[in-house]
Amino acid sequence: MGRTIKVVDHIPEWRAFFEKEAALLTVIFGTQFLAVHHIGSTAIPGIKAKPIIDILVVINHIESIEMFNAPMQELGYRPRGECLDNPIPGTPGRFYFSKDTDGARSHQVHVCPEGHADIQDKLAFRDYLRSHPKKARAYSLMKERLAAKHRDDIVGYIQGKDPFIQDIMARAHLWRHKAQRTVDIHSGKA
Repeated sequence: MGRTIKVVDHIPEWRAFFEKEAALLTVIFGTQFLAVHHIGSTAIPGIKAKPIIDILVVINHIESIEMFNAPMQELGYRPRGECLDNPIPGTPGRFYFSKDTDGARSHQVHVCPEGHADIQDKLAFRDYLRSHPKKARAYSLMKERLAAKHRDDIVGYIQGKDPFIQDIMARAHLWRHKAQRTVDIHSGKA
């Protein structure tokens, strides 16, 4: 049997959980490390989420990703690779590590090389929902309904969210583009 899908109310401690883990990851990725970001629903205040801290680590080069497997395992993470053979395949070039605490998934780390499209996608999605509370609430309610409907079916839960996520991604990229154009115009770069 797979994981049970459960969404809970947002708790402020999720930020501290991220910061604690981010400090450890910065050390592990060492000279390859470029950035770390809190992503996913636990990074969006006020919405329900699976209580799993999603972390995005950006590194210089992905070719030597295997060298980080042992240190990640020492932190309690399971190296998962690109997960390309999952029922819902992962993304080429994005590597995944999962960590369980007390028998339940508690952290997920996504590692991408600088310039990978997933970096901007994940940050745009997060930032858009942080800046658009009505859309964030709609996402929260949808996740709650899907979690009740697909309690033991992660694939059904993910597939149920996909149309909403695709819509938000399109809006988020347009929103970011407009915001960047505004900055460029005000700085004289237009």
